[in-house]
Amino acid sequence: MSVVPHHTLRIQGLGCERGDRRLFSALDFQLGAGEVLRVEGANGSGKTTLLRTLCGLRRPDEGEILWDGEPLARVRPEFNAELTYIGHLPGIKVDLTPLENLAVDGALHRTRADADAMAALDAVGLFGFEDLPARTLSAGQRRRVALARLFLMDTRLWVLDEPFTALDVRGVDMLAACIDDHVARGGMVIFTTHQAISFGSGEPRSLVLGAEGRA
Repeated sequence: MSVVPHHTLRIQGLGCERGDRRLFSALDFQLGAGEVLRVEGANGSGKTTLLRTLCGLRRPDEGEILWDGEPLARVRPEFNAELTYIGHLPGIKVDLTPLENLAVDGALHRTRADADAMAALDAVGLFGFEDLPARTLSAGQRRRVALARLFLMDTRLWVLDEPFTALDVRGVDMLAACIDDHVARGGMVIFTTHQAISFGSGEPRSLVLGAEGRA
């Protein structure tokens, strides 16, 4: 059996500003294999900014992000190879069908040995829509196409901005089970949500922006 590499994400003194307003500062936490971190806070507290900063999509105004003990800038290719990020925008190609979008993702990233694109689309409630151009889908359905990636990708770090939005009860349960499976295999998850989500792996750690608490 192959050995699954365990990675570590370390945040030291992280701070970000928007215009003249400081969103957060002096954030310190570490995430390792099999751990889940829920980021909470009021609207405008910087949750999306934090997630985008952790993914390297914006530079922090202070502090440092370390991947396996190395500054992110030094190990960008290695970090990107282990990252799946799903933000507010679905990031799919609207001229392709859901199945074609997943095929493109599979060609660009490592996929699980048991990856099944049709099963992934069924899990997020898109059975019967797999061959329609994504431009004909609703905004919620396009987001579900993006979420279907999680059932296929073999990346270690998932960073998810409101992943449970627009899912029905069955979809929420399926995605929570997918996250449980991911962390059981040594994965790491950072996510935001306004919903109360139950995980079989237990209550995730919590980081509340705009509060004194730290993860």
